[in-house]
Amino acid sequence: MINVKNLLNLFIEYLQIEKNYSQYTIVYYERDIELFMTFMKQEGIEHFSEVSYSDVRLFLTGLYQKQYARRSVARKISSLRSFFKFLLREQLIKDNPFTLVSLPKKEHKLPQFLYAEELEKLFQVTDTNTALGQRDQALLELLYATGIRVSECCKIEINDIDLSHGTVLVHGKGNKQRFVPFGSFAQQAIETYLNDGRRELLSKSSQNSKTLFLNFRGGPLSSRGVRLILNKLIDNVSSTIHISPHVLRHTFATHLLNEGADMRTVQELLGHAHLSSTQIYTHVTKDHLKKIYLSSHPRA
Repeated sequence: MINVKNLLNLFIEYLQIEKNYSQYTIVYYERDIELFMTFMKQEGIEHFSEVSYSDVRLFLTGLYQKQYARRSVARKISSLRSFFKFLLREQLIKDNPFTLVSLPKKEHKLPQFLYAEELEKLFQVTDTNTALGQRDQALLELLYATGIRVSECCKIEINDIDLSHGTVLVHGKGNKQRFVPFGSFAQQAIETYLNDGRRELLSKSSQNSKTLFLNFRGGPLSSRGVRLILNKLIDNVSSTIHISPHVLRHTFATHLLNEGADMRTVQELLGHAHLSSTQIYTHVTKDHLKKIYLSSHPRA
């Protein structure tokens, strides 16, 4: 009999090779399945073929009792459903008990975004006379100008930036690539950083990194590093604004759609595989609603 841990390793290889999932996604799959394996051990279930629908229900009840968010429970169900589907395909089990489980309804929260005046304050907080300040300014401008994910931003190399055309080649999820344009503010910030700040940071390292954004040691800037930079900048602006790196992506999409951009275009710029992922940004601000009302209503 194959050890349950070995089956998990086989599934991870499948996700890496056949599905070409990112390491970030694979880590979540692995955590979700290991959590279920812990449950199996507690319940005395030795193999995945022994798992029944009632076992699955008991597992999910435990998650709700521990007050897991609905979104988290839904992800765990999806991970385990995919895992058991893989085992079924490999003829290691006879049925998939997770196919009988319905996903909990998602909590419909509007994406958080920044207003124009909040953005303006954010763009004015960096000290562009220093190498790190020039890097932070270029980072802010590019994230807002393109709406790219932080993970995508950290992968950008110098050769991916085309300053003559104002575009960046983005390496997205599943090794999919897309060209995203950026405007004059981002271009100016990037040029300043490349010609001055980046050279100074690079001189602090013995390795000649091709990555666009560098840390204070001259090495590639990590996703965690980007979060720390943004948190620090926000603290310098206001104690009332709280954002994650993803909020700049939300702001990018919201502002484009509010100004009349086509949803399909925004979908392509964001690198969304499905239009439904882009549709969450169709909410509008109060200011925009008022503007439309005043310009459209006959008795306004």
